Amino acid sequence: MAAAFHEFELIDWIQSRCPVPPHDLLSIGDDTAVVPPQPDRELLLATDMLMEGTHFTFPPATPELAGRKALAVNLSDIAAMAGEPHSALVSLALPRSRGADFAKAVMQGLIDLAKEYRTEVIGGDTNSWEGPLVINVALLGTAPQTKSIMRSSAHAGDWIFVTGELGGSLASHHLTFTPRVREAAILKETVSLHAMIDISDGLASDLQHILTESGMGAVIRSQQIPISQRVSSELSAAERLQKAVSDGEDFELLFTVSPEEGQRLLEQNPLAIPLTHLGEITLEEGAFLEKEDGSRIPLERTGWQHQL
Repeated sequence: MAAAFHEFELIDWIQSRCPVPPHDLLSIGDDTAVVPPQPDRELLLATDMLMEGTHFTFPPATPELAGRKALAVNLSDIAAMAGEPHSALVSLALPRSRGADFAKAVMQGLIDLAKEYRTEVIGGDTNSWEGPLVINVALLGTAPQTKSIMRSSAHAGDWIFVTGELGGSLASHHLTFTPRVREAAILKETVSLHAMIDISDGLASDLQHILTESGMGAVIRSQQIPISQRVSSELSAAERLQKAVSDGEDFELLFTVSPEEGQRLLEQNPLAIPLTHLGEITLEEGAFLEKEDGSRIPLERTGWQHQL
């Protein structure tokens, strides 16, 4: 049986490990956090709830990796809007049987990633129960007014790009992925981004979100899809492609730009990771996968879907 451990002890421990916030921000220790508005910037708000048994299991996850992932998925959402993360509220439902060290390890994994992305942990809530670990993070970000990148602004003729590689998430990469906050900022400075989303549910599913919001269609080429080296080489080519299209939780950026801007990205990639031109946005609604022989088949909306 784990030793008795009280909520305020955990709050004091978290507060001792979080940097002192800037003078204009009231953080842990009061009834609410206070974040003054910033002139000429709009607020971005993201939240995700992660549950043991659904979004991670022990093992292969460690408590630190579970906490890290809880913040990382929210950072990825801010990246998808080309925003800057600012501050986070963290709520925990802790399994009573696992004790203080487990709770501290979860928060340490989250705090370490927060420091890496200059994000303040400014409050939240803690509870315990007989169930599994549940972590909810609400993340505040900012962007210059009217400069956030939406899903709804893809244009006919746009080139479709993706960062990194796809399909390797199930090999524990979903616990250790890099949120593409810095990459989004560089892209925003380099080209005029039209529409963007992070790939959380799978390429086939998340591309459909852009198309639905923009009222457009798309053609992507099977041979252009960057399949992760983490995808088993023992699988057939068709199985490897399916994993890259459908597995989800790659948390790469999927975005569209004009052909002229796309050509510039191909000629001089400003990122330290691969950029791949997948296909084009079309006026004809619907998503299609073009095979190597030039034939096209509908790109089905496969990938992760939450069953409620």
